[in-house]
Amino acid sequence: MTIDPILPDPKDPRLSRPVEGVDENGEAKSISVIEERPLTIYLNSQEIVTAMTIGDHPEYLALGFLLNQGMLKETDTVTGIDFDEELEVAVVRTSGVTDVEDKLEKKTRTSGCAVGTVFGDMMAGLEGLSLPDTPVHTSTFYDLSYQINHTPSLYMETGAIHGTALCQGQTILAYMEDVGRHNAVDKIAGWMHLNNIPAADKVLYTTGRLTSEMVIKTSLMGIPTLISRSGFTAWGVDIARQVGLTLIGRMRGKKFTCLSGQHRLVFDQDLSQVPDEDKKLRRKGAQHD
Repeated sequence: MTIDPILPDPKDPRLSRPVEGVDENGEAKSISVIEERPLTIYLNSQEIVTAMTIGDHPEYLALGFLLNQGMLKETDTVTGIDFDEELEVAVVRTSGVTDVEDKLEKKTRTSGCAVGTVFGDMMAGLEGLSLPDTPVHTSTFYDLSYQINHTPSLYMETGAIHGTALCQGQTILAYMEDVGRHNAVDKIAGWMHLNNIPAADKVLYTTGRLTSEMVIKTSLMGIPTLISRSGFTAWGVDIARQVGLTLIGRMRGKKFTCLSGQHRLVFDQDLSQVPDEDKKLRRKGAQHD
């Protein structure tokens, strides 16, 4: 089955709006500003969390959040996802009872923008985890970086947003954006689950920092390689090494740094053939998250 890729829609009027102001010279200026709205996520009748999001793909976000927080298992049967735009509520329904109440008691706040919660049993879920040793070619990194930098996006229109792309080889399958990097990853997870997308041969590309939360979510999704334009946290590196995740950061122009999972890398790119990155396309905001 062929599934059409999901790409950002920077022209969607629901996601941004013009705001009037003045520039450094005191002259009138209008810029496009990203919208930010709440989404309350329920698992059956239990309210779980209210996340600040740009508002696109609420069903994917709700499902992916619950999966990535360990509140839903791959074996749980999802019978439906209801979204009420007026109430700004998404309800994920399952055929059986979950142990969500116990998990809520283990909640711990993590670093990151917007809502970013990790539960105690998520770390336990990494025990014994073995990621597939799918080789990844360095030529792929440069091709994907070029594609993502040249794909129309909300970031290019408004800034103040993160992007995450699920890739297979040199093909972008899904490219999600949101105010929080974890929201973008959760949307990817929800999309993968609903479309039965396997993870073993995939690469996740993000514009955000490589924190413990990003590493945990990528690992639990079963994706063996995580790439970012931004930098690392020490705990993120430690966890990546624990589970054998290939962790690549500071991917800009010809350069990148791999701090974990080097055994998957196939160095097939002639760096003399890699063009310098156009300064107009650099995602400067990603450096500050």
